[in-house]
Amino acid sequence: MGIADITFYAFAVTLLGAGLLVTVSRSPVHSVLWLILTFISAAGMFVLLGAEFIAMLLIIVYVGAVAVLFLFVVMMLDIDFAKLKGEMARYFPIASVIGLVLLMQMALLFGTWQEAEAARDLRQAPTPELAEMHNTKALGMIIYDQYFLLFQVAGLILLVAMIGAIVLTLRHRKDVKRQDVVAQMHRDPAKAMELKDVKPGQGLG
Repeated sequence: MGIADITFYAFAVTLLGAGLLVTVSRSPVHSVLWLILTFISAAGMFVLLGAEFIAMLLIIVYVGAVAVLFLFVVMMLDIDFAKLKGEMARYFPIASVIGLVLLMQMALLFGTWQEAEAARDLRQAPTPELAEMHNTKALGMIIYDQYFLLFQVAGLILLVAMIGAIVLTLRHRKDVKRQDVVAQMHRDPAKAMELKDVKPGQGLG
């Protein structure tokens, strides 16, 4: 067993252990910290597979942005987690039945799994040799050359979904003061301000 095998098993055990602790930790802050360790372990496994770009995406996007955002939200919001866990306990039997059905379906799926003869060659076909082209450059060529239109359409769909979510959740309430940019630009300083001649020792009335 070489160094690569030992490193793989170390990352795999850490990944599985941290993933389990994410779900069983009592404190949500600890769960987010274990989630960060899970992402780092997964990034290490991607590095061993030669997918450095995806590993950096996991570190930068998920650890540097998503997980830290989760951590800030959990620590800043005053949430009664005891009450939430009490409500979750009511639906635990139904969730157990659904989970059992999903496990049975996955067992049936993997029990009848058969790999096609040309599957391995087809998986290796899109990946060029490292001597010819680095995997990050190859991924860029695939996304921005062969599938450029599909990539742009996917970005447009996400943009429309984001705008739709903002429009659906936007509520105009009368008791909330909102900024009127046009009124601020056209205001008259002579009417908006009043100069007071304050004499020494008089103060403001």
